[in-house]
Amino acid sequence: MLKITCSVLTISDTRTLADDKSGNLLNQYILDAGHGIHERVVVKDDIYAIRAAVSNWIAVPEVNVVITTGGTGFTGRDSTPEALKPLFDKEIEGFGELFRQISYDEIGTSTIQSRAVGGLANGTLIFSLPGSSGAVTTGWQKILLNQLDINFRPCNFAELIPRFNEI
Repeated sequence: MLKITCSVLTISDTRTLADDKSGNLLNQYILDAGHGIHERVVVKDDIYAIRAAVSNWIAVPEVNVVITTGGTGFTGRDSTPEALKPLFDKEIEGFGELFRQISYDEIGTSTIQSRAVGGLANGTLIFSLPGSSGAVTTGWQKILLNQLDINFRPCNFAELIPRFNEI
């Protein structure tokens, strides 16, 4: 098992660390998988607050993965994709596509409103999930758990993280 260090960012105008059910769930999933948490933060749904938090983490060599929850919908302040995409060196189009495909079986056509995105920035993988606990469970259990497991075959992101290749 390769231990990956993650940072978790909850984007919400109403949640705090004390009542952040989705962030708590994601944090627990990461720890249960044997990975570590560098930091966990809640920020308002603001492009620049989101971008600042993620920018700080992608500058830290020990942070391998950033996972966000919230701010991926279509309401007025939902701005996570707009905050993250300019940071990406490469976008992982398949992440959002697969998330919506899997989600379709769970919530039907409502999945069209999800703007989950993934990308690579400064050697750090970044994945954004919707803010519901169901979406966090879907994203983690059906995509990220395997992709962050060095033993998952035929391939996984864990083996591709550039910082691991430098060791």
